[in-house]
Amino acid sequence: MLKTIGILGGMGPAATVDLMNRIISLTDAERDQDHIPMLVDNNTRIPDRTDAILHGGESPVAEMLASARRLEAAGADFIIVPCHTAHYFLPQIENKINIPVLGMPTETAKLLKIKGVKRASVLATDGTVESGLYGAALERMGIQTVYPDADEQRLVMSLVYDYIKKGVTDPSKLPREAVTRMVGDLSSQGAEVLLLACTELPIAFSLMGLRSEAFVDPTIVLAKSAIRMAGAKRRRG
Repeated sequence: MLKTIGILGGMGPAATVDLMNRIISLTDAERDQDHIPMLVDNNTRIPDRTDAILHGGESPVAEMLASARRLEAAGADFIIVPCHTAHYFLPQIENKINIPVLGMPTETAKLLKIKGVKRASVLATDGTVESGLYGAALERMGIQTVYPDADEQRLVMSLVYDYIKKGVTDPSKLPREAVTRMVGDLSSQGAEVLLLACTELPIAFSLMGLRSEAFVDPTIVLAKSAIRMAGAKRRRG
């Protein structure tokens, strides 16, 4: 019997739906019953994680814990979280529930280690960058980290907050040229892969038509790990 995945969502709603779609599309299924059961708590009341980390804003822990407990009570066997910055707060939640949480930074770092990556760039929100989530996970695997400079980091934040979270989906309105320059700059610094370490970034890159084998989407990594943990088969290709 397949295990039930619990998705602690709402951070943001588009990223939550994207993770669900990834799991569905990557599962080797020929009928409804072959797909993995999923429970989703799309809790949009969770306060902004970056604001909490950097500016002393309202903590998201209480709402995140409430969501986790609802998922556990509803029958989830384990939890995944489609928000990178939220992982900073998971240690305050994991010991208060009785089911495991599968983490994006750890799963992504494991994959890069297997692939033999030595140097990776991290595109993420200010909160994720300052928290050191990915830097620590990569360092444990012996992987060096490259971050955008100040102007490039503002571009990353703008992509997330001024475009995707506001529902801007018209490719002509997205800053494609600036993002392309940033990608080139990071690659020139020796980054073998670029982690799109904010769940809105893969959406933005897809809308802009930016594709490369060097781009690693931790959402996909998490989806594949969740499929494996649930006991299902992953679609090949």
